[in-house]
Amino acid sequence: MSIIDQKRLPPEVFKLDAERMCRGWYSDHYFNNTTLILSTLAAQGYRFGGQCPELSAQGVEVANIDVGNIEVDMQYFTRREPFSIVAGVDHALAILKLCTGYVDDRGEFVNTYDHLDIEAVHDGEKVAPWEPVLRVRGRYRDFAVLETPTLGALARRTRIATNVYQTLRAANGKPILFFPARFDIHEAQPGDGYAYRIAVEVWNRVQHGNLGMFISTEAQGDWWGEKGGGTVAHAYLLCFLRDTAEAMLQFAKVIPADVNRVVLVDVNNDCVGDSVKTATAMFQCYRELIEAGRPDEAARYVLFGVRPDTSGNMIDQSVVPLGDPKLDCGVNPRLVHNLRQALDNLADRLDLPPDWLDRARQYFRQIQIVATGGFNPQRIAQFEAMGVPVNIYGVGSYLFEGENNDFTADVVRVKIEGQWYDMAKVGRRARQNPNMQRVVY
Repeated sequence: MSIIDQKRLPPEVFKLDAERMCRGWYSDHYFNNTTLILSTLAAQGYRFGGQCPELSAQGVEVANIDVGNIEVDMQYFTRREPFSIVAGVDHALAILKLCTGYVDDRGEFVNTYDHLDIEAVHDGEKVAPWEPVLRVRGRYRDFAVLETPTLGALARRTRIATNVYQTLRAANGKPILFFPARFDIHEAQPGDGYAYRIAVEVWNRVQHGNLGMFISTEAQGDWWGEKGGGTVAHAYLLCFLRDTAEAMLQFAKVIPADVNRVVLVDVNNDCVGDSVKTATAMFQCYRELIEAGRPDEAARYVLFGVRPDTSGNMIDQSVVPLGDPKLDCGVNPRLVHNLRQALDNLADRLDLPPDWLDRARQYFRQIQIVATGGFNPQRIAQFEAMGVPVNIYGVGSYLFEGENNDFTADVVRVKIEGQWYDMAKVGRRARQNPNMQRVVY
């Protein structure tokens, strides 16, 4: 499934619209034109009628070249600096597997994938700019129309995987909640969630870590069998008339105990106040059930985290304004420090018997702070440099943005009379990547 296990996702995972893809439905139309021209020329027995001094100088008889059936060596690469975490390779390979071929005289599609020679890296490979991640050798007209969708699969997945990885670096390896589902069309979610997984896997491998993976929709885990998770919505809290504590108690009562209890605490613009009220209410239920000898039920009332999500134009009640919106508004360092201090000191503010005091301190101090709302690597790095006590960051729209991860597919060689000759756009050339492996399904 990646460089971690050296396995590839099978083509059926991607649920491709192969019927239309193989006929160029998803392709830039100039590739369809190319296929039509080359197919027509092959049927007519056309031989090259132009000139190529470069090949002629090597003794190649260019007049005998069967252009319609010419075989090419095509390499795929991206140019993002300083590196990319590649994803989408298995998706691109599935497209090639199911859609390489031609439409015969009866209008039937004939699959010729087995005539291709393909090498590729595994998803999760770290590549430098211009370093190829996929190489396809074969008759060009059989896979010309697949350039658009294969490049698209690589570009989107690699951009997300690289963005997630860079965010993990900024967060010093703290968990990242994958929250971008609402920023794009829903059909993209399975591949996007998979790209997130690839980035976390690579991070764990490089850092010898064991970070968990936190996706927000079922669809994001479709390709790898993970379930979506999450907190509660602002709309849910409003159904309880902004009584955050009551809303969370009902969540705890209904939702299975293995789902982390994380509560949004900004609906009243009072993150500290609502965190304290909710944590106290949850703890009281926890304590009562423990004392009643019902530990399994008590587990429902363990509060895993509080999530401030204050809007960028709002100043939380706990924050003393300094007159600078950048310092006062949204989820800022002072708000997070206020939250951490309130939770850490909460046990000592409650009227508890001595035998419960240490347990209460442990209960409240283990509550995580999950910061969301406009976070990107730059902002996260600032929080980390300042020692802001965030435990988990939720990141949304940035993961679809960041630097460009456009992919290019270049023909770099052509095959003539059984021999390969360099033939690339001026300024381009064949490149090597020792991590590419022969692809065999």
